[in-house]
Amino acid sequence: MAEATLLYGHDALTVEVPATARVTTVRKAVAPKLPDPDGAVARALDVTPIGAPPLRELARGRRTACIVVCDITRPVPNGLFLRPVVDRLVAAGVPLDGITILVATGLHRIGDEAELAELIGDPWVVEHVRIAWHDARDPHQLVGLGVTDGRRTPIVLNRLLVEADLRIVTGLVEPHFMAGWSGGRKVVAPGVAGHETIRTFHSARFMEHPHSVQCNLDGNPLHEEQLEIVGRLGEVYAVNTVIDEDRDLVDVNFGEVVASHLASVAVMEDLARVELPRRFPTVVTSAAGHPLDKTYYQTVKAMVTPLGILAEGGTLIIASACSEGIGSPEFREAQRRLVASGVEGFLASIIDKPLADVDEWQTQMQLKAMRAGTVQLYTTGLSDQDRADTGVELVDSVADAIGAAVERHGDPHVAIIPEGPYVVPVATTIG
Repeated sequence: MAEATLLYGHDALTVEVPATARVTTVRKAVAPKLPDPDGAVARALDVTPIGAPPLRELARGRRTACIVVCDITRPVPNGLFLRPVVDRLVAAGVPLDGITILVATGLHRIGDEAELAELIGDPWVVEHVRIAWHDARDPHQLVGLGVTDGRRTPIVLNRLLVEADLRIVTGLVEPHFMAGWSGGRKVVAPGVAGHETIRTFHSARFMEHPHSVQCNLDGNPLHEEQLEIVGRLGEVYAVNTVIDEDRDLVDVNFGEVVASHLASVAVMEDLARVELPRRFPTVVTSAAGHPLDKTYYQTVKAMVTPLGILAEGGTLIIASACSEGIGSPEFREAQRRLVASGVEGFLASIIDKPLADVDEWQTQMQLKAMRAGTVQLYTTGLSDQDRADTGVELVDSVADAIGAAVERHGDPHVAIIPEGPYVVPVATTIG
């Protein structure tokens, strides 16, 4: 038997692949690691900004600055760039006590001190810089800026970002199963948006749109609304990063938020999109390991990304640690509605809602995988009740599940995607 390794939790999951399987391993293109990440960050901030002056020049005369960082669900290399950004702001005259780091939680839960230390990645920053958690449900944190012209989305954002003299968002550009690509404008909305904005974004009229898919910005309604919201906010800059399968830095830039994001997308698109000459009746993937596979809620992303190579009626096997369980109480309730009403019944119940219920959008995305084939989950982190609420088949062994799928489909071809949703496989032919 051959072996395959899937990203799983903090380590990896080694799977013995049955001898009956003919395996195609699907990975991103190999990008050269930056030999001097610290130097690359310095050059991005000081020498090669995109569509903007160097950071020190931008910061002159400003009294306050807000730096937005992603929450724990994104493995952003914050430890590489937060201190350099803060140092340049202070050197340009921004008082240290006028700088705030704002954690973009969207509607995710607020973390504890240990999680904060992990996501910031720099003890000095944790000790010396004010850090605030965004709360999309706290009206005192939020300010309204009207509605978008395009789809009348309410624009409600965190006051700390809106009122700062200098606004900087930071993040990781990777495939996103609704917004096309993460990073850039997405860190603003839904990252630090109010619940009305987020729930509008995640309503069925956005989620079911044919252009709301990974690796696509053209005609993507979420992307278009995000651009309009950033434009309404005004002057915004960004640090965007790209990492490889080892979580090492392969690209970093700084600049105007839209231009910076598009530059990182151009880098990531060449890496993440993998063309294959066929579809596969059996596809094995992961939820990309820690921190993305902490919950079943986040695991759903990995169910959607590989659908481009899953044969009609095929079997999708996914491995996810789910170390924190199923997710929020709201997500659990949505999953229970799915289990009770079925795929079509659940979709019918949400299709006309102007505002999605909190976290039910992830259940809606799970429908896409369930309509495409059979979804099977291997996990060591869910309780019996959690497992029942997933609405998918649970398996005790990835190897056994592969063997059973090969026999059931009468086709030995198996695609294995070790890095899960960070890879976007596309079939170039039908079959």
